[in-house]
Amino acid sequence: MNRFRTALSVTALALAIGLAGCSAAGTAAGTGTSTSKSSTTSGTAQAAVSLDTLAADTHYDADDLTWDAAAEVAVTLADGASSVASGTSSDAVMVDGDTVTISAAGTYRLSGSLSDGQVVVAAGEEDVVRIILDGADISSSTGSPFVVQSANEAIVFLEDGTANSLSDASTYADTAEDAPNAALDSQADLTIAGTGSLSVDGNFNDGISSKDGLVLASGNVTVNATDDGIVGKDYAVLLDGAYQVTAGDDGFKSDNEEDEGRGWVLINGGTLNVSAVDDGIKAFNTLTIAAGVTTVEESEEGLEAQHIVISGGTANVTANDDGVNASGGASTSAASGGGMGGGGGEMAVGDYTVDITGGSLTINAQGDGLDSNGNASISGGTVVVNGPTNSGNGALDVNGELTVTGGTVAAAGSVGMVVTPGTSSTQSGVQVTLGSTVPAGTVVQIADSAGNVVSAFVTTKTTASLVFSSAAITEGETYTVYTGGTATVSAGVGEGSLDGADQVGTVTAGGYTASEGLGGGGGFGARH
Repeated sequence: MNRFRTALSVTALALAIGLAGCSAAGTAAGTGTSTSKSSTTSGTAQAAVSLDTLAADTHYDADDLTWDAAAEVAVTLADGASSVASGTSSDAVMVDGDTVTISAAGTYRLSGSLSDGQVVVAAGEEDVVRIILDGADISSSTGSPFVVQSANEAIVFLEDGTANSLSDASTYADTAEDAPNAALDSQADLTIAGTGSLSVDGNFNDGISSKDGLVLASGNVTVNATDDGIVGKDYAVLLDGAYQVTAGDDGFKSDNEEDEGRGWVLINGGTLNVSAVDDGIKAFNTLTIAAGVTTVEESEEGLEAQHIVISGGTANVTANDDGVNASGGASTSAASGGGMGGGGGEMAVGDYTVDITGGSLTINAQGDGLDSNGNASISGGTVVVNGPTNSGNGALDVNGELTVTGGTVAAAGSVGMVVTPGTSSTQSGVQVTLGSTVPAGTVVQIADSAGNVVSAFVTTKTTASLVFSSAAITEGETYTVYTGGTATVSAGVGEGSLDGADQVGTVTAGGYTASEGLGGGGGFGARH
């Protein structure tokens, strides 16, 4: 069984990712006249989870991206005239009108176009079928233009330098429960690779959907979908490439709720940009960002899973509701904690976690910024939260305990439901409650007793509170807070100058107080 998280605690998973090495994710093969083709590294990212680990936990095998070019079967797509090229005949390719069916293992190179047709893979359960899209445009007016009915694994390889497209119907003739419902629909494990481009229009439901496992090894892929953008049922993995997703529901997800250890998402390199009406990136089980650049440009909830692990890479999340949400069920029914008490008010502490060990996470949320219906820990990396302006939500919202032992944390928002790290935290910090809200673009600076700026933060919206923790903050020391001056920041946090700044007050690291304004206190302390 390919299981990424069976019998592993989330802490163990994060450690495994951190220790897995930096093997480059194999991606695309180039074209040429050689007798074989093999994968090469694209160079856009280094994988944080080794390929050996991935091979053990998924169907992915870099050897599947190596094949004998002489054994390719060339298929030309044309309305009413699709054909197999002379000299490369194959009994495994059947042309029936504008439906091309492939029924056996092998490598098939498709070029040309079908304005109203379909490519079907109906191979054996042990067969690996490799489809090279070499300038192929396929549309259907009655259903899905590309269906993998059966195979052990289907590989869609995007030929270097080519543009390809898939577009399905807005209504399907076959709407049975087990019928295809995506422009690229696979009942088998699915891999997308190559350095060419692919445009997918899911006009009926999903854009790309695998009812088994999904690995995006590379490619320049754009998906527009009425419902979900890209779905892998058992798991969804991004190794490399550039993926742009626009979805009427969820953007990128794995949704197996039935099988133990399934329903997980791993972003291990490449770039992913998501605009979604509902959740940006979602996993039923564990969502891990280990490398690459992930951007949720628009969403209701940005990242959602039972367990969320961020160990590397860069993630930028924008959400109308919660930015990062460790919870179960749909976003519309997810419980929300918070409050001025023990990190979560009256909400129960469930089996939900957020673990951040490295990388860079920036959140812009109208609801809770970083929300866990269980516990949360930050031991490395940079976490910047531009939280809510209303007092019904908090920049940080943890039902259990938020433990900070390393990294840099800057969480700005309203004062109504401020949550700070708990007593298990070993890294100190300060909690700044401003006397009144400050507008977007305000520089907030924290200076030590010698007048040295420890950190500068630039607000992105009206802000009344800032929780800040880093190794530069010393327990028990007094810090002066300023607004104004100048700052050089990345993701809102960086270095500042006090020239022209106005002193607001002082805070003491290590002793939290819920009082308004800046007087005594203003640090971390017991939240229970």
